Amino acid sequence: MAEKLVLIDGNSIAYRAFFALPLLNNDKGVYTNAVYGFTTMLLKILEEDNPDHMLVAFDAGKTTFRHKTYEEYKGGRQKTPPELSEQFPVLKELLDAFKIKHYQLDQYEADDIIGTLAEKGQKKNYDVKVISGDKDLLQLVSDKVKVTLTKKGITNVDTYDPAFLMEKMEIRPDQVIDLKALMGDSSDNIPGVPGVGEKTAVKLLKQFDKLEAVYEQINDVSGKKLKEKLENHQQDAFMSKELVTIERDAPIEIDLEDLKFNDYDQHKVASVFRDLGFQSLINRVADEDSSTQEAPEEWDEVEVNVVSNFGSVTLTGEEAVVVEMLHENYHSSPIVGISIVNNSGNYFITIKDAEHCNEFVKWAQDPASKKWVFDAKRTLVALRRHGIALQGVSFDLLLASYLINPSENNHDVPAISHRMNERAVQYDEEVYGKGAKLKVPEDQTVMQDHVTRKAKVLYKLKDQMEDQLKQNEQFELYKELEMPLALILGEMEHCGVQVDVSRLEKMGDDLDLRLTDIKKEIFDLAGEEFNLNSPKQLGPILFEKLGLPVIKKTKTGYSTSADILEQLQDEHEIVEKILLFRQLGKLKSTYIEGLLKVVNKDTSKIHTRFNQALTQTGRLSSIEPNLQNIPIRLEEGRKIRQAFVPSKENWVMFASDYSQIELRVLAHIAQDDKLKAAFKEGKDIHTQTASEVFDVPAEKVNSQMRRQAKAVNFGIVYGISDYGLSQSLGISRKEAKVFIEKYLSSYPGVKEYMSESIKEAKRMGYVKTFMNRRRYLPEITSRNFNQRSFAERTAMNTPIQGSAADIIKKAMIDLDERLKQEKLQARMLLQVHDELILEAPEEELDQLKKIVPEVMEQTVDLDVPLEVDYSFGPTWYDAK
Repeated sequence: MAEKLVLIDGNSIAYRAFFALPLLNNDKGVYTNAVYGFTTMLLKILEEDNPDHMLVAFDAGKTTFRHKTYEEYKGGRQKTPPELSEQFPVLKELLDAFKIKHYQLDQYEADDIIGTLAEKGQKKNYDVKVISGDKDLLQLVSDKVKVTLTKKGITNVDTYDPAFLMEKMEIRPDQVIDLKALMGDSSDNIPGVPGVGEKTAVKLLKQFDKLEAVYEQINDVSGKKLKEKLENHQQDAFMSKELVTIERDAPIEIDLEDLKFNDYDQHKVASVFRDLGFQSLINRVADEDSSTQEAPEEWDEVEVNVVSNFGSVTLTGEEAVVVEMLHENYHSSPIVGISIVNNSGNYFITIKDAEHCNEFVKWAQDPASKKWVFDAKRTLVALRRHGIALQGVSFDLLLASYLINPSENNHDVPAISHRMNERAVQYDEEVYGKGAKLKVPEDQTVMQDHVTRKAKVLYKLKDQMEDQLKQNEQFELYKELEMPLALILGEMEHCGVQVDVSRLEKMGDDLDLRLTDIKKEIFDLAGEEFNLNSPKQLGPILFEKLGLPVIKKTKTGYSTSADILEQLQDEHEIVEKILLFRQLGKLKSTYIEGLLKVVNKDTSKIHTRFNQALTQTGRLSSIEPNLQNIPIRLEEGRKIRQAFVPSKENWVMFASDYSQIELRVLAHIAQDDKLKAAFKEGKDIHTQTASEVFDVPAEKVNSQMRRQAKAVNFGIVYGISDYGLSQSLGISRKEAKVFIEKYLSSYPGVKEYMSESIKEAKRMGYVKTFMNRRRYLPEITSRNFNQRSFAERTAMNTPIQGSAADIIKKAMIDLDERLKQEKLQARMLLQVHDELILEAPEEELDQLKKIVPEVMEQTVDLDVPLEVDYSFGPTWYDAK
C-alpha cells in the first residue's frame, strides 16, 4: 500500500467554512464558525482517508513574489472580515492539538507549499490528496495526485483525477494554467484576455492545445473580434499564465517526514472542543466519561454526629449548612439530608427529623442565627417546600465564588475548594457511580460523610472568601446586592407563576388546526403531498419540480435549512408558508407542549429557576423552563403569554421595564454631551442618530433610516465590525464602515470611551461595572489576534451590560423592600432582562403605578434620567 499524503489549503477551506455557516461563537464570545466547519471536514478526512502524512498550508501575508510581476495581483479582494481573521490563530491551535503540521512561507502562497509537497510526494510514489476550494490547484492533478474541490460550503465536494477533469472541464491538468491565462480570474484580479470566458478558452485549447500555440497560429483563430482581443492582450495572457502557475519547487524548510501523522491525544482534542463549545464533536474524538475522571483520593476520617433531636446540637450562632438533594432541580428533588458544621462539631439530620423538630425549625427561621450556605436560593426553596422559611443567611459560598471568579463555569463545592487550595469532596466513580456529579451515594454512611465534608469545606472557606471580596472591593456588591437578591429570587421561584392550562391546551389545538391548513396550502402549491419534515422529500419539490434556484447542496441532497429558505422567500409563495409551518410547529412542540410538561399538577404553576451565578455580565438567566425566551416575533408566540395569569381572583399582571437602559448607561459612562442631552431632552435616540449619520433633519428621518440607526446604536458599542453590521442590516461592508465612522464622529465621547476602556483593561487586567462587578480579561494582551480582539470587544461592552444588570438587580431589591414597607400584597414573579413582572390585587393598581416607576427610576443616580414604562392587564400578554 502506498503512503497517503493529505495537503489542505487552510485559507481556502476556512474562508469557505466561514461563509457557509452562520456566525457562531462560544460562551466566551470567540467566533468559531470557520473553525467548526474546518473541523468537521478534518474529522471526515481522518475517519475516511486515514492519512500517513498531513499538512495544512496557510498564506503568509498579502505580498508574494507574484506582486513583483503584477502589483495589482489580488488587488480587488475585500479585506478579510475580522470575524474570520480572528479565527486563524484558533484554527492553528486546534491543529496543534491534533498534532497536524501547519506551515506558511514568506512571499509564497499556500498553493505553492502544496504544489511543492505534492511534487515531492508523487516522486516518492505517495498517494497525494489535495483539498481546497481553489480551481487553480487542478493543475496539480496526476495519476498520483487527486484534488478535492469544495463546490458549495465545505461538505459538497468533487474529487478530480485526470479522467474526471477531462469529463468535467474537457481539459488536461497541464492545460489548467492555459485556461486561466485566457479567461483570467476576477477573484485574484488576474486580467486574462477580456471577453474570453471558459467556453471560448476551452474551445481554443481543444484547437491549439497550449497558450503558446494559440499565438503561434493566431491567424487560424476563427472570429475577427476574438482574434483582435487575443492580439491586443497577448502580454496580459502570458503574464496571467505566469501568475496562475503554481510553484513546485518553493524553498520550504520542511520535508515529507516532518508531516508524519500517527494519532492525536483524544483527551487534549476533546478539551479544546469543550473550550470552543463543540459539544457535538466530542464523541467523535473521545469517550466523554473517560476524559473527565480523576483518580480517587484517600480521605481522613470525618466524625459525623447523626442527630434525630436537634436539641442535642451545640450551636455557636455561626453554622455552615448544606442541604443535600437527590438531583439538581431543587423544586422537585427530595432532600436526602442536612449537614451542620461549626467549631464544636459535625452534625447530620434527615429532613424528616428536621421538619418535625421544633428546635430545628425555630433555629432555621431565626434571623439572628447566622447560617453559611452553598447557594442560598436553592437552600431557601428546598426548605420552603417542607414548610421551613429559612432566615439568617449571612454567607453564600456559590455567590462569593461567582463574584471572585466570574469566568469559571463550575462553582460546585469541589471546584471551589480546589481553586482555594482546600481538600474537596471527591466524586469517586467507584463510590458514586458514573455521572456521580448529579447523584449522592446510596450508602447512608457514605452519603452522610459526603454531605458533611461539603459543609466542612464551606465552614473553612468563609473567612478566606470574604477577605478576597474585600480586597477586590466587591464585598458591598456581594453583601448589598447579590445576597439579598438571592433570597428574593428564591421567594419568586417558590411562588411560581400561575398558568391557565386549559388556555394553553386550546392554543395547542388552535395551532394544530392552523398547521393543518398551512400544510394543505403547501401541498396545493406543490401539486402533491409529501413529508414536510423531510429535507429529502422537500428538496426535490422546491428545486426540481418548482425550479427554485439551488443555493446549497449537502451530501444527502438539497439544503432546506431556514437560512436557505429565507433567501428564497421572494422566489415562490410556498417558501414563506414552509417557514411559517416550521415556526408554528416549533412553537407548539417547544413552548406549548414544553410548558405543559413543567406545570405543577397540584397548583397549575410553573416554577422556573433563575441562574444567578452564570453570566459574566451579571445578567440573570432562566431555565426549566426558560421564561425569558418565549418567542414574540410571531403573534402566535406573543399569545403564549396569555396563558400566564394572576394566581388569585380580582388580581392583575403588572409589567414594568426600563427604556433603552444600556444606551442610557453608555451616555453616563462615556459622558458624551450629545448623547446625554438627547436623553435629558427626551429625544428619540435612534432618530437623532439617524439624523447625524444620514446628515438630514430629524423630521426627514424615515423608518428605514431609524431602523439602521438603531442597529448602529446597539451594535457599535459592543465592538461590532463593518462586516457584522453589514450582515445585520443587509448592506455592503463599505456602507457599514461609513456608518460606523459617522457614528463615532457624531459621538466623540463614545469613541473616547471605547478607546479608554481597552486601555484600562490592559492596565488592570479587568473591567468593572458601576458596582464593582469585575470581568477579567487576560487575553487583552494576548499575541493571539482572536483572543485579543474578543477581549477588546468585551472591555467595551461589559461595563455597559454589567451595569445595566446591576441596576435592575438593585431595583428588584428596592422594590421588594418598598412593597413590604407599604404592606402591599403585590409580589414580583419574573425578571425578563430589563423588565419586571408582578401580580397584584386590582385595588393596589393606583399605588403600583406610582411606586414601581418611582423605585426603578430612582434606584441609582445617573447623569441621564432612567425611564420606566409600565402596563397591566388580566394576563401577561395584556400587560405587554
